[in-house]
Amino acid sequence: MSEWVAQDPAADDPYRIGFDEAAVGLVVLSADETVIVAANRALHDLIGWAPGTLPGRAIAELLAEAPGGLQASLQFWRRADGSSLDVRVRRAGRTLVVESVDVDTAAHSEANSEALAAAGLGEWRWDRATGLLTLSRRAARILGRPPGRSVSWDELKTGLSETELARLGAIIAEAGAAGTPYQFDTPTTVAGRTVILRVRGQVVAGPDGAPASMVGVIQDITTRVEARDEILSRDQRLRVATTIAKLGIFEWHMLEDQAIWENEHMYEIFGHAPEDGTIGKAEFLNDILHPEDRPAVRKAISRALREDGILQIGGRIRRKSDGAWRTIDMAGRFERDAPGRLPRRLIGVVADVTDRRLAEERQSLLIRELHHRVKNTLATVQAIVGSTARTASSIESFYEAFVGRIKSLAHTHSVLTEDTWQMASLENLLLNELKPYAEVTADGGAEGRISLSGPAIDLPSEIAVPIGMAIHELTTNAAKYGALSNRTGRVAVDWTLEPGGPAGILRFSWRETGGPPVAPPSRQGFGSRLLQRVLIAQVQAEVTTDYAPGGFTLTMRAPIPPRNDSLNPLV
Repeated sequence: MSEWVAQDPAADDPYRIGFDEAAVGLVVLSADETVIVAANRALHDLIGWAPGTLPGRAIAELLAEAPGGLQASLQFWRRADGSSLDVRVRRAGRTLVVESVDVDTAAHSEANSEALAAAGLGEWRWDRATGLLTLSRRAARILGRPPGRSVSWDELKTGLSETELARLGAIIAEAGAAGTPYQFDTPTTVAGRTVILRVRGQVVAGPDGAPASMVGVIQDITTRVEARDEILSRDQRLRVATTIAKLGIFEWHMLEDQAIWENEHMYEIFGHAPEDGTIGKAEFLNDILHPEDRPAVRKAISRALREDGILQIGGRIRRKSDGAWRTIDMAGRFERDAPGRLPRRLIGVVADVTDRRLAEERQSLLIRELHHRVKNTLATVQAIVGSTARTASSIESFYEAFVGRIKSLAHTHSVLTEDTWQMASLENLLLNELKPYAEVTADGGAEGRISLSGPAIDLPSEIAVPIGMAIHELTTNAAKYGALSNRTGRVAVDWTLEPGGPAGILRFSWRETGGPPVAPPSRQGFGSRLLQRVLIAQVQAEVTTDYAPGGFTLTMRAPIPPRNDSLNPLV
């Protein structure tokens, strides 16, 4: 046809008529492809030139792109008014076929096809008449099928469960009724393995308005879903771990001085309700943090910023909910957009360590208390050994007296240990020593040789040991020489708590009756020294003894030290 046009055939030539009346634009180029030899009416109309004005013009006048645009492709041509027009050019020799295209067609270029492939998107089309899917090469690779019109929907859906088919059918039907695109993710079996597909589609209606076909894209998102699930799993594990550890997680955005609290423990630690919101750096340093701790915290923040290191700070904060001071530890790291730039945010964790610090202080105090008790106990044992040796008349008498005193000492310490080195019941100390000798009645009944009367009093450890030793010595002396050395003697012990001092004053009375006649001792033994010296030195007691012939009597008034709650882990 190009040769025919070049010879300028007669106007009534049917081929020329066909050329001029063609519905698409036609252009015939010169041998060197630089000049327009002939152009039909459709081309003049398409690009806005008056009929018959294009032949003889350089083709470059029409091209808005480089001359390479003469190749078959989508390209820009220049209209007579200077505007650009999207056209599709097909070529046969020196003859060009030029058609206008809409914007969607213009956008669907070869480069777009490459971009779709790079994004992992494969195109597909389903025709209702044939029931077959036409797959692009990428879509075919995703589904493990040959490209082209190669697979029916009935065959493809075998990889889906009945429940999933029903769900997808409902999605497509709803979108078709509304005339909107649809999207869904679905697992299916491809080549024996399960993959997750993301399908986007659009129902295309036929001339009668009924769905005639569907078109869309498909993407394998298995790796993405697995990565997402792994991130969610890690996030869940992190949240469980921080929940168990009672750690608060936060982000602090520096430029805005705003904080994001990631979990409920942050609100618990600072005593905030969700409606109270979070706190920024300025409020934390100026209002929440204890004034004594602010300089150290500011210095730690500056050092972490300067050295690009981990921020580790501790301090006391005032909890909003109850105004209580709590001790916290905080650790975090500054994040930068690029090396050398100012940090953008701080990500970190906060722990309320108040109870742990108190436990550590209590443990330290207990260790010091233990050292003190051990030292005193060893001194007491040393005194027992020396005094028992000086007063014993034989090895047997030494052994008997020494073992009895050590047992009494051990029992007192056992009582204290059972109460976490805190308190020992005065009544229990008396019962331990006196029960082996006679039945004890709390109300002083006639059938008992021993009566105990007094309120429940717990003795702190610093006075329980010497008072326990004194009770042992009083019991031993009564059993050897006093009221418990015969069958008629009686021992009455009563005590009261009088006001005075930080925890009251113990008034203790030991009275013996019915025993052998009593006379003052000719020499001072260990028991006497214990009663007169240890009680006075260690207990600050006032001790009065009376060796009346009718029976020995001892009265003691001793201040009770205040209870040291820091030694009790239950407090």
